[in-house]
Amino acid sequence: MKSVKAHSFEHDSSTARFNLSFGLMAAIWLLGLAGHFTVLQEWPALALYVLGSIALVLYRGKNNGEWQEMYLAGGNLRKSLLWGLIGGTLLLLMAMINTVNMMKNQNGAAMMSGMQYLLVNRSLLYLYPILVIAEEFLWRGIMFSAMIEKGFNKHLTVLLTTLLFLLNHFAVAPVNMMERALMAMMAFPLGIIGGYIVANTRSVWGSVLVHMIVMTSMIAAIQIIF
Repeated sequence: MKSVKAHSFEHDSSTARFNLSFGLMAAIWLLGLAGHFTVLQEWPALALYVLGSIALVLYRGKNNGEWQEMYLAGGNLRKSLLWGLIGGTLLLLMAMINTVNMMKNQNGAAMMSGMQYLLVNRSLLYLYPILVIAEEFLWRGIMFSAMIEKGFNKHLTVLLTTLLFLLNHFAVAPVNMMERALMAMMAFPLGIIGGYIVANTRSVWGSVLVHMIVMTSMIAAIQIIF
């Protein structure tokens, strides 16, 4: 039976992670809103999103030893990766169908022109694994785990983190609103599948695998279309 002191420490730890994760999200969104009306656009918000998410998780892990609490260690890693492979394959098939439909659409190339410019013309193609890690650390790592420890229902936690993940694409993506909406649509099944993998395995790495597969398929689609 856990002591009152240990229980109090765990409560304080989850509360800190809860507040920090939502505080970071709020800062990202406010910076994105401000950048939308300046020449800087959403780049500062995107930088805070990536660097802040990774730094926050590393800080909590190194200073407080919360790797397992944030689902970066422990859990059922094998099951997580297996379901990540299955979920990623399903989303890959969906992405392939969407790519074929976009190739048939005369406006298909225009719908992804902004992402093509960023990934190819601005040479950001090879940085996407860092983005994936940052996103999973924030939404399915520190925030998700804190909500579960705070007593949120598993299904509600999956839904809320997915919706926040979806909305975040409108705050940080330095592309037009059409492309942001397309990415947000992709984020919904990704968040749901990744969320349930994390909820049932207590490991974030299956969700990372799903996300990597989806991002790779999107980049492949851009290469094919253009």
